[in-house]
Amino acid sequence: MGARSRRSAGNLPAELTSFVGRRHELGEAKRLLSAARLVTLTGSGGVGKTRLALRTAADVRRAFPDGVWLVELADVGDPHLVPNTVATAFGLRGTSDQAAGLAEYLEDKQLLLVLDNCEHVADECATLVAKLLAGSGGLRVLATSRHTLHVEGEHLLHVEPLPVPRAGDTGGPVEAVTLFADRAAAVSPGFALTPDNRATVSRICRRLEGIPLAIELAAVRVRVLSAEQVLERLDDRLGLLTARPAAVQPRRRTLEAAIDWSFALCTPAEQRLWAQASVFPGGFDLDAAEHVCAPAANGGGSTLDVVTGLVDKSIVRRQNGTFGRHAWYRMLETVREYGGARLAEGDEAGVRARLAGYYADLARRYRAEGFGPRQSEWLGRLRREHANLRAVLEHCLSGPGQASQALDIAASLWNFWFGGGLVPEGCGYLRRGLEQCGEHTLVRARALYAMAFLAIQTGAPHADLLAELTELAEEFDDERLRAGHAECAGMATFFTGDLTGGEELLERALAGYRTAGDALLVFDTLILLAAARFFLGDPRGAAAAEEALALTDRYEARWSRGYALWAVAIHRWRADQPRQAADLLHEAVALRLPDRTLLAFLVEALAWCHSAEGEHDRVARLLGGAGAVWRLSGARVGEMSPYQGIDEQCAALARKALGDDAFDAAFADAAGSGLDEVVRYALRERPATPVAGPAADPGGLTRRQREIAGLVARGMSNKEIAAALVLSGRTVEGHVENILVKLGLTSRTQVASWLAGQPEQPA
Repeated sequence: MGARSRRSAGNLPAELTSFVGRRHELGEAKRLLSAARLVTLTGSGGVGKTRLALRTAADVRRAFPDGVWLVELADVGDPHLVPNTVATAFGLRGTSDQAAGLAEYLEDKQLLLVLDNCEHVADECATLVAKLLAGSGGLRVLATSRHTLHVEGEHLLHVEPLPVPRAGDTGGPVEAVTLFADRAAAVSPGFALTPDNRATVSRICRRLEGIPLAIELAAVRVRVLSAEQVLERLDDRLGLLTARPAAVQPRRRTLEAAIDWSFALCTPAEQRLWAQASVFPGGFDLDAAEHVCAPAANGGGSTLDVVTGLVDKSIVRRQNGTFGRHAWYRMLETVREYGGARLAEGDEAGVRARLAGYYADLARRYRAEGFGPRQSEWLGRLRREHANLRAVLEHCLSGPGQASQALDIAASLWNFWFGGGLVPEGCGYLRRGLEQCGEHTLVRARALYAMAFLAIQTGAPHADLLAELTELAEEFDDERLRAGHAECAGMATFFTGDLTGGEELLERALAGYRTAGDALLVFDTLILLAAARFFLGDPRGAAAAEEALALTDRYEARWSRGYALWAVAIHRWRADQPRQAADLLHEAVALRLPDRTLLAFLVEALAWCHSAEGEHDRVARLLGGAGAVWRLSGARVGEMSPYQGIDEQCAALARKALGDDAFDAAFADAAGSGLDEVVRYALRERPATPVAGPAADPGGLTRRQREIAGLVARGMSNKEIAAALVLSGRTVEGHVENILVKLGLTSRTQVASWLAGQPEQPA
């Protein structure tokens, strides 16, 4: 982290279709961004604001060393969630004052933030943007909205429809015609502009007033119709549907009519699914469509056939790649809004009831299967479903009689709120649900546990929650609830420095969870016990850590394995085995899990290991890096006395060896690092730099990975390597995958050639 790379970063999606025209607007947007810190692209729906913003952001990416970051706000229903949504894009864990946390994170960054579809949360966006711009001189914001944000210093660029040819113009094709031809050729490869169809295509584009979305919807029809047939049907439909009240803007009427025309050309089953799928603001997969939309129940054929028909008509778009093992589908926001209006005319209540039931079942399945081989896949799925979960929870909490279902969902997801960096959001749903559902039920009891667990991790008040949880545990005579109270109370006691009292409560919790047969909570309590006993100097802590690690192997729980490796490592460090401890910590960091709290624990413990080895400059940088990750995580465990004490001891030794100035400089340099930089430094990887191709300098293997690479080069299988090194097969498999990625190789056989070209390493 002393020589950090200033590489391009961010999360801009790859373009799936060609970018047509907009040369003047593109140049003007880039000019404005070079002079102004907030630029808002305004214009009506479907005019192409998002596409212009993404192309602009991609073109100026090199000017922002800390990256270009896209935040899509179309699926945010609650304006208060805007700061948390922005924070999530940066991988920040939620805090009680998310805007302040964002401002602190961005304070020394040079990056471009793209806020897409701001109009429905404009006031909250304006407040947040003003605060962030005031706190970070290197931040610039590019927003898209149907109207201005009214922020001081805002520069506006109004996005007009594409130019269309004048009547009788026989010159070269203008942008609207080019877009139609490009999209038509994509669905009908034989299509091209010719002297015979040029006038017809030009008239189509004039009829649609150059609105890109309307043109694209019309262009896909050339798969089954000629250009003349498209124009004929379009003329009929537009003539009927644009006879709207004068108060409706002409271009809005044209776009609505074009979408209405597309709707009319769909089959009844496609129309139903279009309307019903509008309840998925974040998109959906085939399984969700089958359960929620149920076109087959209405005689519409298979869901796959109906979705395929909508994809063919460009109503539904398949996102690039797959989500886990499933394809993922989305609708443009304007198209989804139209579907929502259609749904409101039909059985919206029934669809939303099925939606709530589907996600209640999904949350319960996550709780049941979340400690197992699909653990990482589940976390990825819930992150992808986040917008849909929000929509369901908001709907259930805003209507009568459904708050209990929202509480059930939020309680089942307690571990996701924690691991996904969404603690304030999860607490908000749990709090609202508890306020609305006062009946003594098992769902309420589980929600009290979830709320208490999250509150303790962030230092929030929790005494009332634990008191009621105790009452309900006795009322229901439920051993799992008793154990939950003991776990939370023990965790709180431990974090405040009463190690003995915390250990006693955690032992009680462990016994209760064993009786209840809950493997996840047995694991969680073992980790807490291992930590408490570590600080007590109790050798039984090592056995608890080893048992936790064995549980992750038995259940193949990859995310949990990171915590178990940390627990085993700190006890190895306590036993004067700092190198073995560091190897375990490197293995955990190399998992590259999205859990910021775990990463902070790992980097902090690495500093302890290097302190024992006398590598004091590295200690200063690792402590600084751990502090940076703790800030990103939002958790406050690292500030609590047991952990802070060891940090201070290691820092004191490093200060004595380096001197105050050198220590402070190294610590401060690392404290300004991003997550990727902290991970690379912890693993002793070379800084990532832009390269021309696969000839990138390889290496950066940890000691364990180089050892495994040597065994791979000797032709040993993963099973043989696991036996030789006393590791699990899954661990070896993960190491081999990481080795191939780091070295830029595609097969195991290439590892031997790479090793042959490397200098000898000391034993």
